[in-house]
Amino acid sequence: MVMGVDIGAAASKALVLNGDSISGYSIRHTGADVTETAAQVAEEALTKAKVSIDDLDCILSTGWGRFAVNFAHKAESEIICHAAGAHYLIPEARGVVDIGGQDSKAILLDRNGIISDFIMNDKCAAGTGRFIETLCNILEIKLEDVGDLALKSKDPCIMSSTCVVFAETEVVAYRAKKRPIEDIVAGVLKSLVKRVYTMALRIKLDSVREGVVFTGGTAKNPGLIKFLEEEFKAKLIIPDEPQIVGALGAALIAKEELEQTS
Repeated sequence: MVMGVDIGAAASKALVLNGDSISGYSIRHTGADVTETAAQVAEEALTKAKVSIDDLDCILSTGWGRFAVNFAHKAESEIICHAAGAHYLIPEARGVVDIGGQDSKAILLDRNGIISDFIMNDKCAAGTGRFIETLCNILEIKLEDVGDLALKSKDPCIMSSTCVVFAETEVVAYRAKKRPIEDIVAGVLKSLVKRVYTMALRIKLDSVREGVVFTGGTAKNPGLIKFLEEEFKAKLIIPDEPQIVGALGAALIAKEELEQTS
């Protein structure tokens, strides 16, 4: 029995894997105290799995805050964990797109689920979920309403800035011009998606259009899904719970390493 703990900038996830079955998992907002959040999300997952931490053979952490998980036996890159989790859930997966709160990443997989190439943006907020949070603060709307609002747009605003700071100014200017909120929201999401898709092109992820898995909390945003599918010109594969893919991958890697050493 193993646990994977994925500490992202926006959300933290923990998952208990018993053999090949998911026994329980938990998702919560990361907040300011990363170490405390890691302990809480792990405890919640253990409670749902009806086991204790002493029942676990290995705990592997991943994500932006993986080194803050002081009870983990080891840490692993989120690239490797997302690839492992996506391939386990969707064996035909040939690529992964993940738009997180602090970074975005695209991963190219071969037919066996092995990473062929990857690219990551952790320098600019304009290609991450932070861009959406900034939009919500300016427009005073709820994060969970963004996707549905974007789908109502008839004339998305054009966001010309390549920086979140300047994009904020554009958003304020559109509001001053009385542009509908849904058009502004759609414009921001389209701008984010274009940055992510341009990044994905650099590793030729467009060559496997039909096998791209969209993971992370942003994969629950119907507006982002629609605009990404328009760029890829194909349907994206969305796991039933896209937020636990990294934690699942971490648990799978922990399990594999235990099997290799036994």
